[in-house]
Amino acid sequence: MTPSDREATGLLTRPGDLVQLLDQAGTRHANPDFDPWVADVDTDALAALHRDMVVVRRLDAEATALQRQGELGLWPPLAGQEAAQIGSARALDDEDFVFSSYREHAVAWLRGVQPVELLSVWRGTAASGWNPYEKRMAVPQIIIGAQSLHAVGWAMGAKVQGDEHVAISYFGDGATSEGDVNEAFVFAASFDAPVVFFCQNNGWAISEPVGLQSKQPLARRADGFGMPGIRVDGNDVLAVLAVTRWALDRARRGEGPAFIEAVTYRMGPHTTADDPKRYRTDDDLAAWRERDPISRLHALLAASGADMAAVDADAKAAADRAAADLRAAITNIPDPEPMSVFDHVYAEPNSHLERQKSRYARYLAMFDEEDDR
Repeated sequence: MTPSDREATGLLTRPGDLVQLLDQAGTRHANPDFDPWVADVDTDALAALHRDMVVVRRLDAEATALQRQGELGLWPPLAGQEAAQIGSARALDDEDFVFSSYREHAVAWLRGVQPVELLSVWRGTAASGWNPYEKRMAVPQIIIGAQSLHAVGWAMGAKVQGDEHVAISYFGDGATSEGDVNEAFVFAASFDAPVVFFCQNNGWAISEPVGLQSKQPLARRADGFGMPGIRVDGNDVLAVLAVTRWALDRARRGEGPAFIEAVTYRMGPHTTADDPKRYRTDDDLAAWRERDPISRLHALLAASGADMAAVDADAKAAADRAAADLRAAITNIPDPEPMSVFDHVYAEPNSHLERQKSRYARYLAMFDEEDDR
């Protein structure tokens, strides 16, 4: 039976099912529905996924430390969500387009975003970090859930143009209560837009547990919009890769959107301005540490007979290089010229903006006059 045949039977969309290929001990379990989607993933590919996750965890730790040292104004950590981001991003084609929230640093890394581009916004030296058309990834969206509408708009345009590529929108569990996300679902399902909605259910919408906004698995919400909803173990990189490949393939074949709920956990704070100790317990953290995405893939590699000394050395070397580049980038980010804040507000000059520029220039000149006294 082919993956498409299985889809027709409805096995891929049973409400409440949690797709898992690797348990928390790293034991591989057969899954007739999703095994075909990762049949090409050999030991070398598993080692590459492991390296990806080790690198982005190190980058996240370095960025958090830089914020604590005063080098960044803010940082939203991704620790614990590496498998959800790496597994889904590795499923994408180069020309697929990503619309993310502010926590998808691992996705950005895999799309070729450089450390200096990743940090500039959080240092306050740029309004956006990179050229979206070059990376095929929009800059992070701070407004909760707004990127879901952007993804649907891009996808509908791609469909009209006969483009075979797919948009993917990343958001958290809290965003599913936003009007933008639900409106995006309506448009995508109504027009069979080639878009994948990827929800990282990390347990907390800032300080509110997901149970306060949904009494059932979030993936079941897709039913009401007429699209399949898949619930996957978000700490299982192999399962995430399989499910995302399935959803992307479905969209490419013109069968419309799908909703993926990746069940994971935010090990750190919502941002570095947050104190999670005020609303969750150490017992919760301990339980989720046992489900660590990197540890379970490491265990699978060891059981498969991989040269673990080489695997670990390769991952460490890559992480060390990335961390060094990240720290070097901080010291080389130039402060912008004050008047550059007006450069990209409008596509064309206008009198309203020119008046503001003139006033701001006079304001800045006051400081030069004081220095001359």
